[in-house]
Amino acid sequence: MLQGQSAGASRRGKIRFKRVLEAILILACASALALVLFKGWDHAAATFDRLWVRSWAQPLLVLAQILMVVNLAAMVWRIYLMCTYRPMPGCRDEDLPVVTVVVPAYNEGRQVAETLRSVLASDYPPEKFQIIAVDDGSQDDTWQWMQRAHAEAPDRITLIQQPRNMGKRRALYDGFKRGSGQVFVTIDSDSLVLADTIRNLVTPIARDAKVGGVAGNVRVLNRRQGLIPRMMEVSFTFSFDFIRASQSRVNTVICTPGALSAYKRDAVMPVLDGWLTQTFLGKPANIGEDRAMTNLILESGYHVLFQRNAMVYTEVPTRYRNLCKMFLRWARSNVRESLAMTRFIFRDFRTTPKSGARVNLMLEVINLTLMQLLKLVGLLWLTTLPLGISLNLLFGALMGGGILALFYAIRHRSLASVWGLPYGVYNLLSLSWISTYALCTPHNSGWLTRQQTSGAVRTRPPAWGWRLAATRAGAMASALVVGSSLAWALTNPMTQPLAKEIAQPAGPVTATVRHQGMPVWTVRATAMEEVPLGLGPITLSGVDMVLYSEGRVVSRVRADQAVLNLEDSKSFTFKGRVRMNPTHRAKQSELSSLSS
Repeated sequence: MLQGQSAGASRRGKIRFKRVLEAILILACASALALVLFKGWDHAAATFDRLWVRSWAQPLLVLAQILMVVNLAAMVWRIYLMCTYRPMPGCRDEDLPVVTVVVPAYNEGRQVAETLRSVLASDYPPEKFQIIAVDDGSQDDTWQWMQRAHAEAPDRITLIQQPRNMGKRRALYDGFKRGSGQVFVTIDSDSLVLADTIRNLVTPIARDAKVGGVAGNVRVLNRRQGLIPRMMEVSFTFSFDFIRASQSRVNTVICTPGALSAYKRDAVMPVLDGWLTQTFLGKPANIGEDRAMTNLILESGYHVLFQRNAMVYTEVPTRYRNLCKMFLRWARSNVRESLAMTRFIFRDFRTTPKSGARVNLMLEVINLTLMQLLKLVGLLWLTTLPLGISLNLLFGALMGGGILALFYAIRHRSLASVWGLPYGVYNLLSLSWISTYALCTPHNSGWLTRQQTSGAVRTRPPAWGWRLAATRAGAMASALVVGSSLAWALTNPMTQPLAKEIAQPAGPVTATVRHQGMPVWTVRATAMEEVPLGLGPITLSGVDMVLYSEGRVVSRVRADQAVLNLEDSKSFTFKGRVRMNPTHRAKQSELSSLSS
């Protein structure tokens, strides 16, 4: 008994230490981010001024400003929609429709059995519940695990085995054809649902005849298996609880996720054959089946909503290569189906309001086209202003990651929100190429995600434990290092442009250069011509320069003219008469150093 009490006290002590450590690191990261935000705006403005003087860059800078305003307005609009969103509470048993749950699987191994067991445990009337599991020609023991699950409930699970791998779209098609439900629910074979998930998911369809599809709320099942799943948990929360919640308020969720979706039978059957045989540029469209089905249901005039209280936990890749495969598949599907959506979205495709759906599509198109153009231009600008552009990109990445972290913290009251900060930088450095590449290769359906399974299986959503504290602390410390390094770069005088006072028309000029907060020299003169910030040389007349050493005035230089070169370490070349008057406190060594 004493040993049990001692173990309990030790466990509580570890938990308290973990929380204190995380709180300290989060505070440090927040402080670094605040410093970056405070100094970053000035640096961004200075970099903008340096680029503005180049005539070829001006149209692109104007475009960037317009897009920034558009995205800020879209963010405010979506915040309002998200704040006014409310999920529908689950229906009573007598109001629930007959449901067919289709679970397609390929090389899933034992995990498919756990998925089917989680579905069997649903709080749903058995007489209104049909489960169809489809093995899409797996090359491992997936079929054997399906049979084990079937043996546990032979009267509730129907098995289908494809003769070869024919793709997820075909597996879903066969499940829909065999299903008898009024509502089809699709669940990925690497996902787990909660007891009330399916009840909550189908409720909008049961209560509103205009609803043809419903998107579930996807969370990460394997978030204890590395840094990538932990970052994806924060990203998924923003994607569903914010983006899809706002889309649901205008009755147009653009994509119902493959991990968990519900479709009204009357909306699916008329478009099912066309969905199966869909092509893109003459080739079968064997990716993006979830986005394609959503488009067809929207085009038929139905609403597509999001149910925040319909939770599903799904596996995400744990390695960079597999994460790229997943994102590339999604990005290509987004390109294809955004083009397909333009065919009907500006027509009178339904009787209810359509403006919100159109705005969301236009935002998608802007992201797919103009934002990718600015990415490429940014790479070119890196060659002319490498430090300024790099710092601005990191500044933007930390801002984006900070938004994800803030939303996750508000939504879940969890310290795990800190993973949004490293994700912002990780996305910039490792994933930002994907959307541009997908735009250039939308016809390619290769490089998919599914692999041979390793035998590991998860039976319930994970909880954060003490064993994660070390890796979480390491990631937060990394975020702190990145934020602090960027803050140092933004505040260090050696990396900053001259004071904005130089960027002015011809006339009186005053400029001060500081090092570690102390003045090095101050010059007062008259500019002979209008010179923008960041370019030189600048011709000055009536020059009066004061030199400092350790904060003390050591000399004063007067000259008829001087040439200030801002691109050459801010060097001066004096012309005409030059008078140098050292103060009596200046040492000869200081004057020699200044003269050199």
